Amino acid sequence: MITLRSFKPSEKPATEEPRRARKSVGEHRESGFTLVELLVVLAIIALIATLAAPQVLRYLGSARTNAAKAQIRNIESALELYYVDNAKYPTAEEGLSALVTAPAGEARWNGPYLKGTTGLKDPWGRPYSYEVKADASGVIIRTFGKDGKPDGTGEDQDVTN
Repeated sequence: MITLRSFKPSEKPATEEPRRARKSVGEHRESGFTLVELLVVLAIIALIATLAAPQVLRYLGSARTNAAKAQIRNIESALELYYVDNAKYPTAEEGLSALVTAPAGEARWNGPYLKGTTGLKDPWGRPYSYEVKADASGVIIRTFGKDGKPDGTGEDQDVTN
């Protein structure tokens, strides 16, 4: 004969296992990543870097060229202010440094027209080339790009006003 036993809600049946799962000594495992998992992640990161690096380097090259163009426009503006004050552009001997420090004998110099000499170097660290046009109608400001040689393409291209 089968007997049925009733339980009160606070009682647990004798056959129910405790809520915590018991692990035997051989089943205990520390949490963490395996070497294979780490290698897979590193391989994925290397693949992404390989694909992205040329794009980033191309962007940096064009950014330097664009920075040179902006600096040349800035120098042109400073030269125009110099021209308004002195009724002439600095001579080739005085150069662009006349925008920062007063040349000898310039009584009407009202500068500095640029904050410092850092704006007188191109993004590759070389000074800008400066020439006064033969008819004194303007100036030519130029950088030869990354390679420092005339002509070129890409990051090696000449930038002038």
